[in-house]
Amino acid sequence: MHFTATPGCAKYVYCPRGSAIDVVVDIRVDSPTFGNWDAVVVDQEHFRAVYFPVGVGHAFIALQDDTVMAYLFSGEYVPENELALSVTDPELGLPLPQDLTPILSARDRVAPTLAEARERGLLPPYDKCKAAEVALGH
Repeated sequence: MHFTATPGCAKYVYCPRGSAIDVVVDIRVDSPTFGNWDAVVVDQEHFRAVYFPVGVGHAFIALQDDTVMAYLFSGEYVPENELALSVTDPELGLPLPQDLTPILSARDRVAPTLAEARERGLLPPYDKCKAAEVALGH
């Protein structure tokens, strides 16, 4: 589950090849929907795209080999501002397919849980995220 340090960027994501479950989690502290998630299947057949506002977490689960995900960012990509949460955090309860073994990057394998990230002050504040969205014209 990836997110950007505030003020961060909004993302527009689609899947030009293969298929994936695309997941968004509201991790904005003090948001009325904090901790809630939603998911959609994105694939080359239906051409769905997903907009992720500033401050939410994003993950995808590839359902086919050679799946390609494309991202557009509302601002400059700054690698050191990219943070992660554990997709296997039971508090999140994400829709991970039981018949797939996740392949996680080194960063994702050591990512903190939602509670740990909140304790460390890593999560974005809702008011700052909303202000960043207004600055983007949304």
